Amino acid sequence: MDSHPSGAAVAPAGLPATGTAPGAHRGRGFAERLGATERSDAWWFKPAIQALGLIVLIGYANWAAFLGAGHYHYEENGRHYLSPFYSPYLHPAWLPAWLSPALLVLVFPLGFRATCYYYRKAYYRSFFGDPFACAVGEARSKGYCGEARFPFVIQNLHRYFLYAALVFLVILWKDVFRAFWISGHLGVAGGSLAILFSTGTLTLYTFSCHSLRHLIGGKLDCFSCAAAGAPRRNAWAVVSLLNEHHMAWAWWSLLAVCLADAYVRLCSMGALHDPTLLTFASLFDVPEKLWGP
Repeated sequence: MDSHPSGAAVAPAGLPATGTAPGAHRGRGFAERLGATERSDAWWFKPAIQALGLIVLIGYANWAAFLGAGHYHYEENGRHYLSPFYSPYLHPAWLPAWLSPALLVLVFPLGFRATCYYYRKAYYRSFFGDPFACAVGEARSKGYCGEARFPFVIQNLHRYFLYAALVFLVILWKDVFRAFWISGHLGVAGGSLAILFSTGTLTLYTFSCHSLRHLIGGKLDCFSCAAAGAPRRNAWAVVSLLNEHHMAWAWWSLLAVCLADAYVRLCSMGALHDPTLLTFASLFDVPEKLWGP
């Protein structure tokens, strides 16, 4: 590196500002054997705990979707609880009896999570060792060339799964309102809170999405030059604030969905009594048939 009169270093001719040719240095840990590192901290703990969390929660979700179709719904004692894994509930006449109706809708939430930028980082590191952590030897010996080959090119569909996720949120919030309607009155029960927790965290997870942030205003260089610039700037600021905690919303929403399904399932099996915490019978008195069958 040469020295500039101002004191700043200047890269030799033909090289970028870093002074290193592209691809000449990939960082400590690249091209070393898998897991090799000079780090002395517990670098393995985070990918290990992420792997455990994904195995447990995704494993439960698959069990509930494939094998748990018998107790997806609880409709007794004035309650109307539907597992979020089965919402919206679709059961066409042509669907074989052995095939769970959850599989007709879960492809969209699953696609949204599987292509999520955070989850990609989590399972790439935890299961593919690519890499396990910074400055730790990774599984691949070749240079990273982007997600341009099958099956990784499917990751580029994330923004389209986002559109589907936004539609699903509308349906899930309808389930929330229905869960708070108990015996023809507005009320609060354990199942109401479980489904609210599930849909609420799913909403925060979806609205903190990197792709949504980009669509709202992240792709703009000048808000004042764009149509509806001020509202888009405000919306972008809110989504950016949520985006700072996208990892937390990703985990909390996955946990909450599994807990809501387990709650509905236990009530349906008769293993759990759903307590009524609060009612507002004097405020609203609408026939229960308003909600339909």
